[in-house]
Amino acid sequence: MKFDFFKKKTEEQEEKKQKSVAREWTDAIIFAVIAATIIRWLFLEAFTIPTPSMEKSLLVGDFLFVSKIHYGPRTPKTPLQVPLTHQKIWWTNIPSYVDWIQLPQYRLPGFTSIKQNDVVVFNYPPELEYPVDLKTNYIKRCVGLPGDSLKVVDTQVYINGNALENPEKMEFRHNIITNQEIKDRVFKNYDITDYERTNYGYIVQTTPTTAKEFAKLPFVESVEILKMSPDQINPRVYPKNTQLFDWNEDYFGPIWIPTEGTTIELNEMNLALYRDVIQNYEHNDEVRIENGLVYIDGEEVTSYTFKQDYYFMMGDNRHNSEDSRFWGFVPKDHVVGKAFFIWLSLDKYESFLHKIRWKRIFNLIH
Repeated sequence: MKFDFFKKKTEEQEEKKQKSVAREWTDAIIFAVIAATIIRWLFLEAFTIPTPSMEKSLLVGDFLFVSKIHYGPRTPKTPLQVPLTHQKIWWTNIPSYVDWIQLPQYRLPGFTSIKQNDVVVFNYPPELEYPVDLKTNYIKRCVGLPGDSLKVVDTQVYINGNALENPEKMEFRHNIITNQEIKDRVFKNYDITDYERTNYGYIVQTTPTTAKEFAKLPFVESVEILKMSPDQINPRVYPKNTQLFDWNEDYFGPIWIPTEGTTIELNEMNLALYRDVIQNYEHNDEVRIENGLVYIDGEEVTSYTFKQDYYFMMGDNRHNSEDSRFWGFVPKDHVVGKAFFIWLSLDKYESFLHKIRWKRIFNLIH
C-alpha cells in the first residue's frame, strides 16, 4: 500500500514535468483564439474604414468596434474556416474556408432593431460568389426600413413623403471656381481631404457648411454643388433599367422597400425592381424568368410574398458612395451589426508623431 502511494505520486510529478513551456504556450494560445472567436461572433468585432464613403461622420483610418448584440448575432453559415479570418488567410490569396459544408443561418435575439439613421455594417449583397457571412463587409447609414417608401429629390431623402433628417456631417461634391492654385494647407485648415485640380479650379468633397465658408475666401470666385438634374438619367443607378426608370443618384425613386410577409404582383415594373431580390436573396431553390413569366421551383407564379425584411443604405458622402442607389436592398440576413464606437483613428497623410487622431478615440458613432 505504501509503495503504491509513492508510485502514484511519482507518476503525477512526471506528468507535471512533461507539460513543458511550449505546451503551456500552446494551451494559452488555443484558449485565447477560442475566446476571441466567441467574442467576435457573439459580442464585438473590430473593423476599419478603408474608403471615404462615410466622411465626415467616419474617416478613412478609423478603427471601430461593431456590436453584434444590438441586432442579434448570426449563427455561422460556413463553419469550416480558419479562426479570426474572413475571405482569405492573412497576407495571402488562399481562401480561409471551404464551402462544401454550409449550415442554415439563424439570428439570435438582440436587444434592439435597426432604426433610421443607424450606422450599420453588413455583407455586400451583390457579391454572390461568397457565402453570405463571408461577403465583403460594408458600412453605411440606414435611411430606409422595411415597408418604407423612399424617394430622393434634389439630394434630399424622403421617407413616406417626409424629409429624413440629414446626417450632421453629410458631404457632397462641390466645384470651386478660382484662377489661383490653392495650397494643401488651406484645404487641410477647412478639413477637406478629397480634392482634385481642374481647368477652372477644384472639385472637392465637403459639407455644405464648409463650402459656404470656403466661398468667402478672397481668391475664390464661387463654390457650387455639383448635382444631377431631374432630366438626367444615370444607367448605373438601380435597377439599371432606363426604359422604365429615369432616375439618377440625386433624383431617385419612389421605391418601396420589401418587408417580410408582404405580397406583390409580379408585373413588369415590380419584376424590374425586385427580380434580384427574388433570385438572389430569398433562398429559393430555382427561379426562372422567361418571356416576362416567373417560375419558382418549376411552377409559374404571378405574385410573390417576401420571406425576409430589407433595408436601404446610403453613405454620408452622398456623391462618393456606392450604396443602395446603385445595387439595391440589403437583406436582413446580411446585417452584421451596429457600428458602436471608434477605438483608434490613424491619418495616413500625417507624420509618425501626429498620425493618431486623438480627438476621435472612444467617440460613439451616431
